[in-house]
Amino acid sequence: MSVDRVEEAEGIGEPEAVTTAAVSATALRYYSVAPGVRLNVRSGPGTNYTVVRVLPEGAKVPIFCQTPGTWVTGPYGTSNIWDNIDDGEYVSDAYVNTGTDGYIRPRCA
Repeated sequence: MSVDRVEEAEGIGEPEAVTTAAVSATALRYYSVAPGVRLNVRSGPGTNYTVVRVLPEGAKVPIFCQTPGTWVTGPYGTSNIWDNIDDGEYVSDAYVNTGTDGYIRPRCA
C-alpha cells in the first residue's frame, strides 16, 4: 500500500513523517487497541487468514483502509469490518477503538 504514514521514532515517542510513493489527502491517525488485548494481525480480512504477528497490549494502529470480512465479536461490539494497518496486515475493527461501529476510512481496493 502506498500512502503517507506517521511512525514513532524509536526512543523519542514523537511521531515522524514517513513518506511513500503516493500522498494521502488526510493526516493519518492512530487508534487504540482495546485495553489488555494482545491482538492477532492477519494476512487478510478474516479469521481464516494466517496470523502474521501479534500486537502487544497498549498498541495503537493506523488504519489505511477498511474492508468487509468475517464477523468477529470483541470489546467494541460485533463487526465484519477489518482494518488494514500495513501492507497485507489486517485486524478486526471489533478490537480497535474508532469511536463508531461503521467505516471511518475508505474501502480497500
